[in-house]
Amino acid sequence: MEEPGRSHGLATTFALYALARLGLIAITAGVLAALGVPLVIAVLAGLLVAMPLSMVLFRGLRARLDAALAVSVTRRRAERSALRARLRGEDGGEDGASVGSDPGGDSQPHSRTD
Repeated sequence: MEEPGRSHGLATTFALYALARLGLIAITAGVLAALGVPLVIAVLAGLLVAMPLSMVLFRGLRARLDAALAVSVTRRRAERSALRARLRGEDGGEDGASVGSDPGGDSQPHSRTD
């Protein structure tokens, strides 16, 4: 079996969640259009109805997306800390990166002035 945190990548999980929400909008709009509601009104109503409905129906997909985002954020923070440690010239990337670094990661300006 696969590990729970690494079952799908972030892009795959996001695409699946987005397609599921778009499908729900299409189904809702299709049902309303079949009942005689004009198409534009049906699509707008589908957007409004699908938003809260997807929060309930796709709870598992949302949990997988949250987990994939957390893994991605953790990995990127570790990579950024290691890069900053290398740029400072520290040898121990993991141990030295936490000393004096900003956990938010936005303490230094990112623009260059020449």
